Amino acid sequence: MAETPKGQQTRAKLLEAAQAEFSEYGLAGARVDRIAERSGVNKQRIYAYFGNKEALFAAVMTRVYAHMSAVVPIPTTEEGLRAYVGDVFDYHRESDLVRLLAWEGLHYGAGPIPDEKEREAYYVHKTAALSVALGIDDPTAAARVLIALVGLASWPFIVPQQRRLMLGPDGDTESGWALLRASIVAHGHSIIDNVLQGSV
Repeated sequence: MAETPKGQQTRAKLLEAAQAEFSEYGLAGARVDRIAERSGVNKQRIYAYFGNKEALFAAVMTRVYAHMSAVVPIPTTEEGLRAYVGDVFDYHRESDLVRLLAWEGLHYGAGPIPDEKEREAYYVHKTAALSVALGIDDPTAAARVLIALVGLASWPFIVPQQRRLMLGPDGDTESGWALLRASIVAHGHSIIDNVLQGSV
């Protein structure tokens, strides 16, 4: 049976509240009681909609991945690829995706995650598009490039304490952020250039 508009609204409220809770406390530290309080929805509705806390976390990750895909789609041209590094940096500055990914990594380690096949399919699509942008016919090589570019653009947000210690108070000014972004984009372009020149 199709979900009613009211049910869709309730689900959206729960996912929004759960995203905030998981971002702050991680999967292990998050509490269903707090999610219910944040959302204004009865705690039993959480279990009715999602079953358990891990399934709720998986639903949150699906939600944030869908949002990033819509806001920062993987490019299929060299020009788009060059803009992509800065776009990913900008996205992570405004988003809590990297915090959620860090918590997910701490919780599951190298083991399987819920909805793993769906996440794998997401990256297969991304590396296929990246292969087109790079003009190479090697999805594994494209995946290595993607790891390098995304890692470069997201690292300052995964370990904000390191960014603060390295850059000092000026790093948190708008001019400091602009300089960091420019540096990361330039290094991203170097990675792209190496691939286009056949060096990677």
